[in-house]
Parts: sequence; structure tokens; C-alpha cells
Amino acid sequence: MTFLAKILVVSDSVDAGRREDQAGPLLASRLEEAGFDVTERRVVPDGIESVVAALREQVLGFSGLIITTGGTGFSPRDLTPEATLQVLEREAPGLCEAMRSVSALGPLSRARSGTIGRSLILNTPGSPAGALESLEAVLAILPHALGVLLGEGDHHPPDIGGSTAISS
Repeated sequence: MTFLAKILVVSDSVDAGRREDQAGPLLASRLEEAGFDVTERRVVPDGIESVVAALREQVLGFSGLIITTGGTGFSPRDLTPEATLQVLEREAPGLCEAMRSVSALGPLSRARSGTIGRSLILNTPGSPAGALESLEAVLAILPHALGVLLGEGDHHPPDIGGSTAISS
């Protein structure tokens, strides 16, 4: 099954044209290699209002993965996690815990993840290496997470201790 994905680049400097986006293309390429269909890449400036508005637009009528890159650090303008929390219906903290665990700088990320409607949102760092490391940390489990979110397939296959007859 092919899942859909969108990428939201959160950066004042990329939005203003002062710097070229490097993380977005890396994320798109890796997602496509993994079988995702990347349907949108968008850039917005840092800040709560810009990110909330973009995420709300991106989830309208969309079923799939939305990855943000940027705004997860300690700079005063790094407000992507706060904006994401305003949009999420349910958090999925284990995804961000896994992403933070793969890098020595991972604990500095304030990223959030969770669902809204039929979309899964993941915050990743703005650095190209950090964004890609974060994605790689959870990429293998994203199809299962999206399948469950979208109501497709068996939620708990017997080979991992579940039952297809009864689901928790």
C-alpha cells in the first residue's frame, strides 16, 4: 500500500529566501524511497500562528503523514511544538522518544507527534542530518501506524502477540 505524505518546512530564513531548504528535499527523497507519495512541500515562517494555519490547511481532506522540519529547538522563534499541540487531537509521544534516542543532540529536540483526523503529524529538527535521523528512527513503523489510523489491515497481527479476532 502507498501512503501519502506532506512536508512542512518551518523557517524564517527559508521563507524569506535568505537560505535554501535542505531538510525538506532530503525528507521527501527518503519518504519516496520508502514508498510514500509526497504530495506537498510547503514553507512557512517560524511562529505559532503560521504553523497552526499551515497544519490545519494540510490536514483538510488528507489521510496520511505530515512531517514538519524546523522550529523544535531552544531559539525564541522555535515554536513548532507549541503550534503542533494546538492542532493535535491525540499525542503519540513514543514516536518522538524514538526520534530523540538516535542522536547525541536528540534530547535537545522539543518535537511533538500525534494525530488529527486521519493524519499523523511528526515534528523533526530543522538541520538536514537531524531531520533525516529522526525520520529514519521511526520510518519502519510508520506504515503500521498509518494503517491502524486509517483503519486498514489487522491492528495486531498474531505474529506479534495479537489476535485478528479481537483487538485491544
